[in-house]
Amino acid sequence: MNKPLRRVAIFCGILILALLVRVNWVQYAQADKLKNHTDNKRVQVERYAHPRGDIVVDGKAITGSVEANSSVRKYKRTYKDGAMWAPVTGFASQVYGATQLESIHDGILTGTDDRLFFDRTLSLFTGEQKKGGNVVTTLNGDAQRAAYEGLKGKKGAVAALDPRTGKILALASAPSYDPSKISGMGDAEEWKKLDKKVNPDDPSLNRALRQTYPPGSTFKVVTAAAALEHEKYTDIDAATDSPFPWKLPQSSKFLPNDGNHPCENASLRVALQWSCNTVFGKIGSDLGREKMQETAEKFGFNSEQFTPVRSNASVWPKEMDPPSTALSAIGQFETAATPLQMAMVTAAIANDGKLMNPYMVDKLTDPNLDVIKQTDPVEMSRPLSADNAQKVQQMMETVVKDGTGKNAQIDGVTVGGKTGTAQHGINNDKNPYAWFISYAKTDKGSPVAVAVVVEDSDAARGDISGGGLAAPIAKNVMKAVLDRSK
Repeated sequence: MNKPLRRVAIFCGILILALLVRVNWVQYAQADKLKNHTDNKRVQVERYAHPRGDIVVDGKAITGSVEANSSVRKYKRTYKDGAMWAPVTGFASQVYGATQLESIHDGILTGTDDRLFFDRTLSLFTGEQKKGGNVVTTLNGDAQRAAYEGLKGKKGAVAALDPRTGKILALASAPSYDPSKISGMGDAEEWKKLDKKVNPDDPSLNRALRQTYPPGSTFKVVTAAAALEHEKYTDIDAATDSPFPWKLPQSSKFLPNDGNHPCENASLRVALQWSCNTVFGKIGSDLGREKMQETAEKFGFNSEQFTPVRSNASVWPKEMDPPSTALSAIGQFETAATPLQMAMVTAAIANDGKLMNPYMVDKLTDPNLDVIKQTDPVEMSRPLSADNAQKVQQMMETVVKDGTGKNAQIDGVTVGGKTGTAQHGINNDKNPYAWFISYAKTDKGSPVAVAVVVEDSDAARGDISGGGLAAPIAKNVMKAVLDRSK
């Protein structure tokens, strides 16, 4: 072979080698990226070429699929009681993508998850239509309906847990939206209504998980737990060192109490019963930021939670001065919490100090209902000892029996709770948030812990209170769970 031909042969060999490298790079190294690229329409077509699996509550599907009369996108997602379940299911749309459980478990629901490889392979031989798997939730349908109905006409959220396991029993947010209206090819006008710039009520916001609020006086149970755990006080019926009036440290301002209640040197029980700001503000100041932070973080503050849908981290401020620490100890200043977080606080107290990881997916199944993955309860932390948890329970039960939480009383059932009215806005000029946290207790332990926040309502400012607006909602959610467990 002469020299020119040899050079041509070498050059052609390099081109072939480059082509082989490129093909392998595209087919293997970039396969997943190209497969999931937003411009790869084949993936979208395949995803909706067959019915999706279902999201299941109480053994019944709350989702479905119908033929969409389109050769490109054959099936459309449907939802039963869509607005009620939207904070759990999210939506699945060929145009707008997917959210919440529809997004997180898309692989199971579409049947593309590697764990369903055997089912996909078998369908090739049997000729059966490809099917997706199912997502079986921990939700209690009756509790969810009680929460949803209670929030009608209001803006707010409800989160309910089984303290013994961490199972999420209810997760409601209002206002809500119907995901059926944006599934399939979607309705552009309905989609616009979910835009916060167009609709400031932001109905697609999952307020139970993604909105943090000042928790107000409901946070006082965390401060009470910190006082007991750090041995500031050990007897909940002994007088505390809590003068009234009490001036904030390093400040000329006095911390006020609401109402004319016996707060001066009140015991922890009486202070929680009447929600004495001076008692709990001084406890926070005396303990200091670090000790308060230690207890708050054991309850889950300053950490995101995954249910598996992500919940925003609730906030205990890590940098603040002594007066701010006092205000944070009564749930004001920069302290902020999601409804899920305050349900976790309540659940830990009701479960004798043991906090369980919250979760809303009980199991994943294949199309034949065989279990692919089962979720087991997992302990997250021990924010307080069993003895101290029971002391806080006694305090919370006094709140419901003889204090500000009487609207949560249930005949024949021991209920513990705490009201909260959280100020917000510039100079507290906006309507306050109404909070209520509670648990119901039976001889088998506590099957339910609830947190309710009413962000906005038609009530006059002076009529807004946790006991008046939020407690009745919590009561109905607890009753729904108790009635089911009989």
